[in-house]
Amino acid sequence: MKSIVVGTDGSDTAGQALQEAGDLARTTGAKLHIVSAYVPASGVRSDAPESESWMVGPDVQVDSVLKEAAGAMHAQGIETESHARKGDPADALLHVADEQDADLIVVGNKGMTGAKRFLLGSVPNKVSHHAPCSVLIIRTT
Repeated sequence: MKSIVVGTDGSDTAGQALQEAGDLARTTGAKLHIVSAYVPASGVRSDAPESESWMVGPDVQVDSVLKEAAGAMHAQGIETESHARKGDPADALLHVADEQDADLIVVGNKGMTGAKRFLLGSVPNKVSHHAPCSVLIIRTT
């Protein structure tokens, strides 16, 4: 394995997927590509730096999410590359996996239980159906 893609939004579920992906990257020597999707922040000053005008969720800036995730992986000796992508999280993961010729995408199973697993738009569901490589869905708590 040479390339693994994992997404994060800073949530506990994403953290569990990140840790599993990191363990696989360390074991196989693969490079870990950490992806975070963002949307334009509302109410940001027009003179604010661009990095402060993009957010992954309410009051959560994409740069800080990626920096924290990459830092945690670097501390474990894992080579990483961060990717901030505008738009849908599943599309962001799929595009980075395609661009990096990834061997594996790792996602958490959040949103795949009960009736929610049938809803269109679930990140793990969309990724599993459209990935250009293998997908590992981590059972999260």
